[in-house]
Amino acid sequence: MNKDQTPPVKPPPTGAELIMAERERQMSEEDWDAQHDNAQLKAELAQAAICYAAEAAARYETSTQRDELRALAIRFWPWDGKWWKPTPDDSVRQLTKAGALIAAEIDRLQRLRG
Repeated sequence: MNKDQTPPVKPPPTGAELIMAERERQMSEEDWDAQHDNAQLKAELAQAAICYAAEAAARYETSTQRDELRALAIRFWPWDGKWWKPTPDDSVRQLTKAGALIAAEIDRLQRLRG
Protein backbone atom coordinates (compact mmCIF):
# COMPACT_ATOMS: atom_id res chain seq x y z
CA MET A 1 0.00 0.00 0.00
CA ASN A 2 1.40 3.37 -0.90
CA LYS A 3 1.04 6.48 1.22
CA ASP A 4 -1.93 7.75 -0.84
CA GLN A 5 -4.06 4.71 -0.05
CA THR A 6 -6.03 4.46 3.13
CA PRO A 7 -6.07 1.12 4.88
CA PRO A 8 -9.26 -0.88 4.43
CA VAL A 9 -11.81 -0.33 7.16
CA LYS A 10 -12.75 -3.51 8.96
CA PRO A 11 -16.52 -3.83 9.20
CA PRO A 12 -18.01 -4.14 12.67
CA PRO A 13 -18.64 -7.68 13.88
CA THR A 14 -21.93 -9.26 12.91
CA GLY A 15 -24.59 -10.06 15.46
CA ALA A 16 -23.72 -13.75 15.27
CA GLU A 17 -20.04 -12.95 15.90
CA LEU A 18 -20.90 -10.77 18.89
CA ILE A 19 -23.17 -13.47 20.32
CA MET A 20 -20.51 -16.15 19.87
CA ALA A 21 -17.88 -13.99 21.58
CA GLU A 22 -20.26 -13.22 24.46
CA ARG A 23 -21.10 -16.89 24.91
CA GLU A 24 -17.40 -17.70 25.04
CA ARG A 25 -16.93 -14.92 27.60
CA GLN A 26 -19.79 -16.27 29.72
CA MET A 27 -18.15 -19.68 29.76
CA SER A 28 -14.56 -18.54 30.36
CA GLU A 29 -15.09 -15.60 32.71
CA GLU A 30 -18.37 -16.43 34.46
CA ASP A 31 -17.91 -20.23 34.48
CA TRP A 32 -21.33 -20.80 32.92
CA ASP A 33 -20.41 -24.13 31.38
CA ALA A 34 -22.56 -26.98 30.09
CA GLN A 35 -22.88 -28.48 33.56
CA HIS A 36 -24.23 -25.19 34.93
CA ASP A 37 -26.56 -24.74 31.96
CA ASN A 38 -27.87 -28.30 32.23
CA ALA A 39 -29.07 -27.49 35.75
CA GLN A 40 -31.37 -24.74 34.41
CA LEU A 41 -34.39 -27.04 34.10
CA LYS A 42 -37.09 -24.36 33.97
CA ALA A 43 -35.79 -22.53 30.90
CA GLU A 44 -34.04 -19.94 33.06
CA LEU A 45 -31.56 -19.23 30.26
CA ALA A 46 -34.37 -18.32 27.87
CA GLN A 47 -36.11 -16.33 30.58
CA ALA A 48 -32.94 -14.33 31.26
CA ALA A 49 -32.60 -13.69 27.52
CA ILE A 50 -36.12 -12.30 27.46
CA CYS A 51 -35.23 -9.96 30.31
CA TYR A 52 -32.19 -8.57 28.50
CA ALA A 53 -34.17 -8.20 25.26
CA ALA A 54 -36.96 -6.39 27.12
CA GLU A 55 -34.40 -4.03 28.60
CA ALA A 56 -33.08 -3.33 25.10
CA ALA A 57 -36.59 -2.65 23.80
CA ALA A 58 -37.39 -0.42 26.77
CA ARG A 59 -34.88 2.13 25.57
CA TYR A 60 -37.19 3.10 22.70
CA GLU A 61 -40.46 3.34 24.60
CA THR A 62 -42.23 6.21 26.31
CA SER A 63 -41.32 6.67 29.95
CA THR A 64 -44.33 4.73 31.27
CA GLN A 65 -43.83 1.79 28.91
CA ARG A 66 -40.07 1.88 29.51
CA ASP A 67 -40.61 1.68 33.26
CA GLU A 68 -43.05 -1.21 32.82
CA LEU A 69 -40.69 -3.18 30.60
CA ARG A 70 -37.79 -2.64 32.99
CA ALA A 71 -39.94 -3.66 35.96
CA LEU A 72 -40.98 -6.84 34.14
CA ALA A 73 -37.37 -7.64 33.29
CA ILE A 74 -36.38 -7.30 36.93
CA ARG A 75 -39.44 -9.22 38.14
CA PHE A 76 -38.85 -12.17 35.84
CA TRP A 77 -35.07 -12.30 36.20
CA PRO A 78 -34.54 -15.97 37.12
CA TRP A 79 -31.44 -15.67 39.29
CA ASP A 80 -30.06 -13.66 42.16
CA GLY A 81 -30.09 -9.93 41.49
CA LYS A 82 -26.29 -9.73 41.55
CA TRP A 83 -26.30 -11.43 38.14
CA TRP A 84 -28.62 -8.84 36.56
CA LYS A 85 -26.18 -6.62 34.67
CA PRO A 86 -28.12 -4.46 32.23
CA THR A 87 -26.43 -1.97 29.95
CA PRO A 88 -29.45 0.25 29.18
CA ASP A 89 -27.47 2.73 27.09
CA ASP A 90 -26.18 0.00 24.76
CA SER A 91 -28.92 -1.95 22.99
CA VAL A 92 -26.40 -3.98 21.00
CA ARG A 93 -24.75 -5.16 24.23
CA GLN A 94 -28.15 -6.01 25.74
CA LEU A 95 -29.17 -8.00 22.67
CA THR A 96 -25.77 -9.69 22.53
CA LYS A 97 -26.28 -10.95 26.09
CA ALA A 98 -29.79 -12.08 25.18
CA GLY A 99 -28.53 -13.89 22.09
CA ALA A 100 -25.77 -15.66 24.01
CA LEU A 101 -28.29 -16.84 26.59
CA ILE A 102 -30.58 -18.10 23.82
CA ALA A 103 -27.60 -19.95 22.31
CA ALA A 104 -26.89 -21.50 25.71
CA GLU A 105 -30.52 -22.61 26.03
CA ILE A 106 -30.46 -24.12 22.53
CA ASP A 107 -27.26 -26.00 23.39
CA ARG A 108 -28.84 -27.26 26.62
CA LEU A 109 -31.90 -28.52 24.77
CA GLN A 110 -29.74 -30.13 22.09
CA ARG A 111 -27.79 -32.01 24.78
CA LEU A 112 -31.07 -33.30 26.19
CA ARG A 113 -32.00 -34.69 22.78
CA GLY A 114 -28.74 -36.63 22.80
